[in-house]
Amino acid sequence: MTRSARGAARLLSGAGLAAALLLPTAVPALAAPPSRVPTADGAKGQELPAMPSALDPRAEGAVCTPASREKAKKQDWSRQRLDLDRLHGHSTGEGMTVALIDTGVATGAAGLDGRVSAPGAAGDDCVGHGTFLAGLIAGTGGGNARLAGVAPDAKILALRGTDERGQASAALVAQALGEATAARADVIAVTVALPRRDAALTRAVAEARRAGAVVVAAATPDPPRSGTDEIPSRTYWPAGEPGVLSVADMLPAGVRPDGSLRTDGIDLVAPGAGVVSGGPRGGGHYLGAGASVAAAYAAGAMAVVRAAYPGEAPDDAVRRLTATAYPADIPQLDPYAAVTTVLGAPGRAPGAGSAAEPVTFRDTATADRATSRATLLVLLGSAAVLAALWAGFAVSRARARGWRPAGAGGTGTE
Repeated sequence: MTRSARGAARLLSGAGLAAALLLPTAVPALAAPPSRVPTADGAKGQELPAMPSALDPRAEGAVCTPASREKAKKQDWSRQRLDLDRLHGHSTGEGMTVALIDTGVATGAAGLDGRVSAPGAAGDDCVGHGTFLAGLIAGTGGGNARLAGVAPDAKILALRGTDERGQASAALVAQALGEATAARADVIAVTVALPRRDAALTRAVAEARRAGAVVVAAATPDPPRSGTDEIPSRTYWPAGEPGVLSVADMLPAGVRPDGSLRTDGIDLVAPGAGVVSGGPRGGGHYLGAGASVAAAYAAGAMAVVRAAYPGEAPDDAVRRLTATAYPADIPQLDPYAAVTTVLGAPGRAPGAGSAAEPVTFRDTATADRATSRATLLVLLGSAAVLAALWAGFAVSRARARGWRPAGAGGTGTE
């Protein structure tokens, strides 16, 4: 090969390499979405007593849940999953009142002192479950800010939807809903679930919604101690009422726990296993689980949303929480996204039978067109360079052959 031919070949190779390096920079890449799955279950290794949702009705005497002697040593996975540390930089639920319908709430419990009102028997929480959930909604962490609830500046209105031992009834839940409506609660969390619809309960939910409250309810009761395989799928109430945000529990992997009661019409799932909170007596911690825990988290999230967007209608606040949920088979609660995302045109609430509107992002059509033009120019420019170099290479070869056609005889230069 002649010196000029070798030089042309080197130029050709260099141009091809340059084109290969330039082309990827002109084509926009799809960024991988950030992982929302925690690296580990924060409750692992924390030996804490379990918080029951009800006491055994067959047990003799009214022995209440004892005070825990153990304290959590680290933040649990649920608070990491909900990104509460960042959320509290945008909204803490200040000015909101969350009515919690469960077993009652101890007004002087650690992390809740001074922010709980509990009329009548609701201030006596023998089971401890309502106090546990109140900590998830609006607790300050009792000296440990990393164990704070979703809306640590919200107020709690504690109401009984159960008897002293935690057995729920439609009459008690309907009465509590009426009291919450009369008190003008911004969010009403019904963390008990009933297997049959009740006319008085249906009316109470409708009245609460007309008064401007957002009703959040556990999609199912917490699973019984015995197996659930023989329990058929059914709708539970008031989660099944129109306009009610129905919330079920999930594991760190985003799936529902084994043995969960089956139902349909779930709007959201939220952390509901290995969750840490306090109780009505002492400063120790417990582990809780079930749809009631998930509903408490969703109620706290609704409080921070309504505090951040006080001008939004209740149905729009519900839509905000569902439209910004992490996409999955059942959308996963994401309160940080709910508070910080800009949404499109208003839509109907999920309970009204409509799908959530898509989240609105910045229009990138102009930038995309510019990128496409740049890509085309790079390709055309590279092709022109390659063609010019190939022409130069061909001319140099032809000159070396004395302008004779290829194969017509050598010149001794090859």
